[in-house]
Amino acid sequence: MAYVIKTARTKEEAIAEALRELNAKEEQVDVEILEEITSKGFLGLLSSKSIKVKVTIKEDVGQAAVLFLREILVNMSITAQVELFRKADSTILNIYGKDLGVIIGKKGRTLDAIQSLINLAVNKDKEKKERIIVDVEGYRQRREDTLHRLAIKLAEKVKRDGKKEVLEPMSSHERRIIHASLQGYRDIVTYSEGEDPYRHVIISLRTAKS
Repeated sequence: MAYVIKTARTKEEAIAEALRELNAKEEQVDVEILEEITSKGFLGLLSSKSIKVKVTIKEDVGQAAVLFLREILVNMSITAQVELFRKADSTILNIYGKDLGVIIGKKGRTLDAIQSLINLAVNKDKEKKERIIVDVEGYRQRREDTLHRLAIKLAEKVKRDGKKEVLEPMSSHERRIIHASLQGYRDIVTYSEGEDPYRHVIISLRTAKS
């Protein structure tokens, strides 16, 4: 990790010198005060003060995630490109290439496992966690659209037949999509049962659950 140590009369001057050398902005660095120095002058009558600081470039979690993902792809003998997109609440890594089904896995389970591994790796020992989303050529959006349509279809079936529908086990993210898709249905309730990895969503008439 790039850093420099600078000594100057004031903290501000030391930081400014360090930023020039690192070619960085203040919001891109962490500053640590190493020492405050007081030097006595002739016969102790005069003294001068200086401060020593260590200025370190903050780790770019998004770039670290890209490097980690590329290492995973190499170990899986997969040739692909990784593009990084930043949003207000997350960083998205989108994978492009040929024959990428093995990365997605059955119903996205392999992709979810890779995403969890990357989040654990790049957020280790960090107080503020950065959310990393790993996608393959927009698969997650397509999957979300499919789950949304499924939720609507099954909710209409429950209303028509009066019988609850038990969905297959899903990840917590996919369960949230089902719940969110049916929030506007006043006569329908959704809830989850079971333990991971077999936890699933149930769609029922509101009166039937009670």
